[in-house]
Amino acid sequence: MAVFAFSGRTRTGQTISGEMDAPNREAVVAQLRRQQVMATSVKPKASDIQIRIPGFGGKVNERDLAVVTRQLATMIDAGLPLVQCLEILASQQDNKLLKKVLHDIRQDVEGGATFSSALKRHPKIFGALYTNMVEAGEAGGILDTILNRLAAYIEKAMILKRRVKTAMFYPATIISVAVVVVIFLLLYVIPTFQQMFANFGATLPLPTLIVLALSNFVRAYILFIIVGIVGIVVGIRVFHGTEGGKKTIDRILLRLPVFGPLIRKVAVAKFSRTLGTLVSSGVSILEGLDITARTAGNKIVEEAVFRARTVIAQGKTIAEPLEESGVFPRMVTQMIGVGEQTGALDRMLNKIADFYDEEVDVAVAGLTSLLEPLLVIFLGVIIGGVVIAMYLPIFKLISVM
Repeated sequence: MAVFAFSGRTRTGQTISGEMDAPNREAVVAQLRRQQVMATSVKPKASDIQIRIPGFGGKVNERDLAVVTRQLATMIDAGLPLVQCLEILASQQDNKLLKKVLHDIRQDVEGGATFSSALKRHPKIFGALYTNMVEAGEAGGILDTILNRLAAYIEKAMILKRRVKTAMFYPATIISVAVVVVIFLLLYVIPTFQQMFANFGATLPLPTLIVLALSNFVRAYILFIIVGIVGIVVGIRVFHGTEGGKKTIDRILLRLPVFGPLIRKVAVAKFSRTLGTLVSSGVSILEGLDITARTAGNKIVEEAVFRARTVIAQGKTIAEPLEESGVFPRMVTQMIGVGEQTGALDRMLNKIADFYDEEVDVAVAGLTSLLEPLLVIFLGVIIGGVVIAMYLPIFKLISVM
């Protein structure tokens, strides 16, 4: 089997291109004809040497999923059969895993399975939110509309995640550089000064003695320190993997003085966007809350949403248990209450999500502005303190001379 790059036109005049595994050029043309595509160009693809590194290349990221979802919605809206759409999408994928998954889904659909049930066989790629919305779209005959909503949801979730990563990246980088520089000074620079000070024959200043003692400690126990840090990180990860540990850590994160408000706003934006997208797509409110809770990413928010689901099952409203949780601001719960009373809950949730997306932007900008001077002070105190401590005996010697 060889790989052929092709381009062609559908019966609606849309130009498509991609790749296909086939024994020869004629087989590609025949397969495209069966898909109601007129081939305009079919050429063997030049073989590429691929270097595979274990642990890399076996993942479908959010961007790939958003692009595939948007393309699938466009082709279905253009009137192409679902099986043909899946075949075209699979043939033009560079991601090998996604290519295989789309081929498997096409075979399942071709064998008589529904699209949503075929997606559910790949839960690591298509989560509960995705499959339930597709199922609702199939039932209502609006699959293209649902897929467009899904693509928009995934894209906005990506933007939100990128904003949070941007806020965390800067301080993490500065602190990491500071730690590396200090360790380098303690291991390699301070011992040189220590040999020089040994010839002074005078009492060293207290800051210098502290830095020298710290340097000796780090050089003597560097391996134990590294093992201890790794052990702490692993211990926190294991603790976070337990039910009680995750709840404890998530509660602490929400109460942090600087990052807590940002994490809360991100949680509210994600909750509102997810539930609003599900409800507007025809998923029942109980099923929507169940999916939203399981995809919340924060145990405290998850428990609050599950409590709201229990209350609704008893015939009450969502707003009251959400407000009692203490996680959701009063403005949010009041807007949700208004949405329930007016029958426009999905629109109200999407408005809340849009508002908190902007709030996250403002919070990230404010956090960056606040952290910049703090980090400069931190670097000055730590690195500058070490340098000054080393030069104090030299200044003292110069003054004596």
